[in-house]
Amino acid sequence: MTINETPESNRDPITGAPGAHPVGTGVGATGGAVAGGLIGAPFGPIGMLVGGAIGAAAGGAAGHAVAERIDPTTEAAYWREQYTTRPYYKSDYDYETDYAPAYAYGSSSRARLHNGQWDDSVEAELREGWEKSKAKSRLAWEDAKAAVRDAWDRDDRTYRAYDRADSYYATQYSTAAGGTDRDTTFDYETDYRPAYRYGTYARSAYADRQWDDSLESDLERGWDRARGASRMNWNQARGTVKDAWHNFERALPGDFDRDGR
Repeated sequence: MTINETPESNRDPITGAPGAHPVGTGVGATGGAVAGGLIGAPFGPIGMLVGGAIGAAAGGAAGHAVAERIDPTTEAAYWREQYTTRPYYKSDYDYETDYAPAYAYGSSSRARLHNGQWDDSVEAELREGWEKSKAKSRLAWEDAKAAVRDAWDRDDRTYRAYDRADSYYATQYSTAAGGTDRDTTFDYETDYRPAYRYGTYARSAYADRQWDDSLESDLERGWDRARGASRMNWNQARGTVKDAWHNFERALPGDFDRDGR
């Protein structure tokens, strides 16, 4: 996905195919933990984190040098499919006009507020800002609040999952998958972290696939879009992506049915 694409493109962040469904699979409440505690708490579907020129909103773990936020294209597609299933949905309102601004507001607000804690002061701030952010939405704050919080919570799970993954892999990356040494011309923050994230995301996005030549081909095509500032080409990143893929896979329960619940 390029920064200038419209939400209507709905491009798959890995293959780049237009009209793709958003990430719909994550580890549920029985999800276990990667590598003895990498991701110890339940989290919802993992969205792709994008960085740099996406805008001024800085999300993810505080202290990271590159501003980043959840990919708005996949999130818009996700909520477009899901909003009618949410308990706050009212048939008097539609997605594009009414609910989409609320979801976007929740997502952008979570990206802006690094600690991710929804409390009375945050709610008061968001209530005050809703009238300026709602565009043509007909939702009053009391009707919009649940949708705003829904998007906030979904993004918060993604940020925290990546934060845990980043912390874990930062201590592990000095030894490559298979026991070979890492290339010292690359560093963790710039080069390896995007590859670990890509593997983590890919395993969530493609829960019904196995690591094989076909999957590798898809991941290779998507690497240039996912790599950000990483200096590694696909051949250099492949082992790291695969390592993260299998670490995430080991977190899945044995009877995980891949239905996203």
